[in-house]
Amino acid sequence: MIEQRYPDERPVCPLPEGEGLVRALDFRRLPKVLLHEHLDGGLRPATVVELAREAGYGALPTEDPSALADWFHRGAQRGNLPEYLEGFAHTIAVMQQRDALERVAFEFIEDMAADGVVYAEVRFAPVFHTGAGLSQDEVVETVIAGLERGHRETGVEWGLIICAMRDRTDSLEAAELAIRWRDRGVVGFDLAGGEAGHPPKKHLESFQAIHRANFAITIHAGEAFGPESIWQALQWCGAHRLGHGTRLLDDIGIAEDGSMRCGTLAQYILDRRIPLEMCLSSNVHTGACPSIGEHPFPLFHREGFRVFLNTDDRLMSDTEMSKEVALATEAFGLTLVDLEKMTMNAMKSAFCPHAQRVGLIHRRLLPGYAMIFAELTARAFSGEFSEAPR
Repeated sequence: MIEQRYPDERPVCPLPEGEGLVRALDFRRLPKVLLHEHLDGGLRPATVVELAREAGYGALPTEDPSALADWFHRGAQRGNLPEYLEGFAHTIAVMQQRDALERVAFEFIEDMAADGVVYAEVRFAPVFHTGAGLSQDEVVETVIAGLERGHRETGVEWGLIICAMRDRTDSLEAAELAIRWRDRGVVGFDLAGGEAGHPPKKHLESFQAIHRANFAITIHAGEAFGPESIWQALQWCGAHRLGHGTRLLDDIGIAEDGSMRCGTLAQYILDRRIPLEMCLSSNVHTGACPSIGEHPFPLFHREGFRVFLNTDDRLMSDTEMSKEVALATEAFGLTLVDLEKMTMNAMKSAFCPHAQRVGLIHRRLLPGYAMIFAELTARAFSGEFSEAPR
């Protein structure tokens, strides 16, 4: 059996790190796990254009796919969450018909396969896709059909998360919808949308329903609001994972000697291994973090929090998992051991059944990393990298 490396282990021959690793490796080859991506935030620009024509939707700013992609990217980089979310009006508008929903879900899995993702959880709010007369159950059924078709053609494994929205009053309906479909592909429940003025405890009844069903919860918390939002997500609503959680940094202090001093909330999250779904590019675009260099991810990673990388909204942020991993590797000087650890953190934190998680670790993730470790080690011994012994 292939044994997992531990963070303090180092290869026999020094391997490139940080920027050197980015130059040496095609990051699409790394086996990856994605747990935080919005279905309506990751459409292909050309698909948006084609679906708009089919639906007779004429409000797109342009029908040129390249120009439309640029429009989405510019709109998402205005530094605050409400403006970042404006582009979703267009993607949601073209996702109202069965064919459109099935296509978007199928293409999501195709994109994951092309990017080296072996397991992905994707989330959306079905209530936003009933404008053409579909029921929420029909919406979920159609999306699952697209995801499953993608799985059959690519081998990528998936889970679907149902979102309730903070500014609505129908979160219990969304929770009950998630529970109805839990044995057919839905793996969890989420609360999404702007945090300010919409605390998670206002949706307590929906979370109680999820807990009574022994189901899984992730909550957007600590993205645009402080530790209070994170605390409510955990202690009032019983979240098993936290979406973003960047503002947890507000509960952490750094002493003069460089040591970390956790407040009670941060210590609770660290001790109980509560996963943090980090989204670097998106956090900068929404203003959750001023810049990549000021993102708390490297601190969380170094201090042992269960963190891993995600895309959030691939279309809006012009990203994919390979880009996010390469970005973190270069910005924070990560090693291949670091990347393997993050991937294991993600797979261990997935909402799919335990046997499936273990199977993917031993069938796809560890063998994939072992192969890349071996290849880079051989290249290092050949003298390809400056760190290699002479």
